Amino acid sequence: MERKWWKEAVVYQIYPRSFKDSNGDGIGDLNGIREKLQYLKLLGIDVIWLSPIYQSPNDDNGYDISDYKMIMDEFGTMKDFDDLLKEAHEIGIRIIMDLVVNHTSDEHPWFLESRKSRENPYRDYYIWREGKGVGVPPNNWGACFGGSAWKLDENTGMYYLHLFSPKQPDLNWENETVRREVFEMMDWWCRKGIDGFRMDVISMISKNQAFPDGEVKEGLYGDFSPYAVHGPMVHTYLKEMNEKVLSKYDLMTVGETAGVTVEEARKYAGAQEHELNMVFHFEHVEGDGELLKWTDKKPDLLRLKKILSRWQEELGEEAWNSLYWDNHDQPRAVSRFGDDSSRYRAVSAKMLATCLHMMRGTPYIYQGEELGMTNFPFTELTQFKDIESLNAYGELTGKGLVSHEKMMSYLRCKSRDHARTPMQWDDGPSAGFTVSVPWISVNPNYTEINAKKELADKNSVFHYYRKLIELRKKYEIIVYGSYQLIMKEDARVFAYIRSLQSERLLVLCNFSDEEAAVSIPEEFLREDVKCLIDNYDNPSSQRRGRLLPYEAAAYYLGKEKN
Repeated sequence: MERKWWKEAVVYQIYPRSFKDSNGDGIGDLNGIREKLQYLKLLGIDVIWLSPIYQSPNDDNGYDISDYKMIMDEFGTMKDFDDLLKEAHEIGIRIIMDLVVNHTSDEHPWFLESRKSRENPYRDYYIWREGKGVGVPPNNWGACFGGSAWKLDENTGMYYLHLFSPKQPDLNWENETVRREVFEMMDWWCRKGIDGFRMDVISMISKNQAFPDGEVKEGLYGDFSPYAVHGPMVHTYLKEMNEKVLSKYDLMTVGETAGVTVEEARKYAGAQEHELNMVFHFEHVEGDGELLKWTDKKPDLLRLKKILSRWQEELGEEAWNSLYWDNHDQPRAVSRFGDDSSRYRAVSAKMLATCLHMMRGTPYIYQGEELGMTNFPFTELTQFKDIESLNAYGELTGKGLVSHEKMMSYLRCKSRDHARTPMQWDDGPSAGFTVSVPWISVNPNYTEINAKKELADKNSVFHYYRKLIELRKKYEIIVYGSYQLIMKEDARVFAYIRSLQSERLLVLCNFSDEEAAVSIPEEFLREDVKCLIDNYDNPSSQRRGRLLPYEAAAYYLGKEKN
């Protein structure tokens, strides 16, 4: 397998609004990130992925962009960004930007022109269609954030498409001029010296131009997925993007590709396809409840193992995996997949980290994950800020599909706001995030869970992540070894073997709060097997065949590294 720096890297995602406030306005900013670069260097990460920092009205926290070449006022200035990039590069940390080009803000100059008249030169930059009748949209598609995916523009009497918020009109990628504008903007950032792009909902940039009705689910709106996800021209457009921009620089590129299959992922990220380096799939974080995402059920380990193992095994040598438990759109990993009780929070956070970082692929750490930060204990609807959560509550309770109590239970498990509470730096006011009132509430457990406390404790979650990252840089098998799932039908233990030539690595993870029996393959019973890492003080090498609650361990067989 071809060696690449982005395969060997560990990525740290920063949600700037919630990371560190440097100027006391309650909102995180670029200079706040600069203040914490040495913290990230100590952790050992190689790449920062910045969630959007561009000029935006903030309808969807920066994912609605009004100017791609300006920095959001709340985050600072372009000079602040340039200084951040320079300082990060000086200490060996690269920065990739969040690229949001399926849609813009409705306050972007292109859209302001587009809606002026049907004849405006910018009209075709967006997707405009006639309604089916008075007050009837062009089709029955529902938007991701609730409601119809179409909004009537009173001025011109036509509807524009928005697969997300009405303030996020979709760009018309059929228009060659739009593509040229996007590629020029990307090239502008590359010339600044950035190191790549995470591409927001990039699988949605091509739509079936017939715009047919979608299948109606849950009695609300039609599903646009078959017609606007992995659309007919998406790979053509990405190959063009690669040719015009990406191939000219040494970049890391990862596409957010909802609904992607392994087969489709090979098209996006196949080594010979000349599109992207890797994609984010969502199978392991998608809800399996009746209302899809909205569920309060604990994930089923057998299902989780099957999904993650299929991606490990079937991508094989053809394409590269991205590895993650959580991000800005997902609840906190330890609350969802582990156990956030005071008894097991730290040990289960370490277990989850072991399970993920020992797989093949590029690992992504979401800010605070390395501290074992947990979901926020929401009790009132007024505490939520997220447009998706609030719209889903209104729509599902308003239609009588879910009770208030049940929807609150769903939000307490799955709301995107869990990931967006401020980073917990210390046990002082507002967790050291700001000297004023933060834009969203700090999790009250910050006095117990914070970076200052964990840096001082050599057995903390933070230092465990450091060790995992160090092991990844030392043992090539962790990056490039093949993957084989064992104990496939065990409902409590996730176990697998990595192989690279004569080297072997056995990874054992107990996902339950009970002791679990494990079947150790005979080759790992040899005296020369080394325990690389264990999340209990007394390594399980002394207890072969049993794992303590939420225990994780990795055993190495091969030539010892210096």
